[in-house]
Amino acid sequence: MLNRFHPLSKISHQLRLDLLGMIYASGSGHIGGSLSSLDILISLYHSNIFDFKKDHFILSAGHLACALYTVLASKKYFPANLLSTYTDFDSILQGHISKDVPGVEYSSGSLGQGLSFATGLALGDPKHTTICLTSDGEHQEGQIWESVMFSKKYKLGNLINIVDCNGLQIDGTTQDIMPLNNLAAKYVQFGWTVTTVDGHNFNQLIKSLKQAKNSDYPNCIIANTVLGKGVSFMENNYKYHDVKNLDEKTYLAAKDELTL
Repeated sequence: MLNRFHPLSKISHQLRLDLLGMIYASGSGHIGGSLSSLDILISLYHSNIFDFKKDHFILSAGHLACALYTVLASKKYFPANLLSTYTDFDSILQGHISKDVPGVEYSSGSLGQGLSFATGLALGDPKHTTICLTSDGEHQEGQIWESVMFSKKYKLGNLINIVDCNGLQIDGTTQDIMPLNNLAAKYVQFGWTVTTVDGHNFNQLIKSLKQAKNSDYPNCIIANTVLGKGVSFMENNYKYHDVKNLDEKTYLAAKDELTL
């Protein structure tokens, strides 16, 4: 069940409906991870902890584009009616993020590359905070760990890496495909400050973000989330990592669950 009592809960519910509508209209999209990461993004953009006219946000897991688009639209980076153009041939809103979209600083490539870009921003702009959102599956990529070592060496206390940790990827569980074991302990061993939170609990997310800001060490927030959060038949089902054809029956069933 979604948190219905926090002030941000109404935004969370509405953006889930927007996200679902985008993917239904498009016919395809990465719905599972977008629903798992949405509350993280809402906490970043709707809590006023950061000033994204100066601070930086990098979405490393670029396939979570739908979640970021709905949040950016809710913050008036572009007109909300553009959401209906998602994946259209001439739309700026494609399946993976690009700098064509207002508010986006990084065009996503292969998974694992975004944290490297974020470390460069943090090193080059030490007066402002750089936040990166990665997925747990990305941590199977070696480039992530190069960035982690780099960040500790250069004492990037203005860098925050948030891990959307839902335990699933396109072909199944991360445990079955390439176990990550204790991800928090790995970051601690690399010299980072680590906090583990419920990635759908706004109080925990906002508290951890406030604590991570202006730190002496690079910060990792491991946000334990649920793939497909908010739609019971999608939750923890890796088959909803990416849907190719969201039919009307499935769409209406999901919409019914998300409607307050």
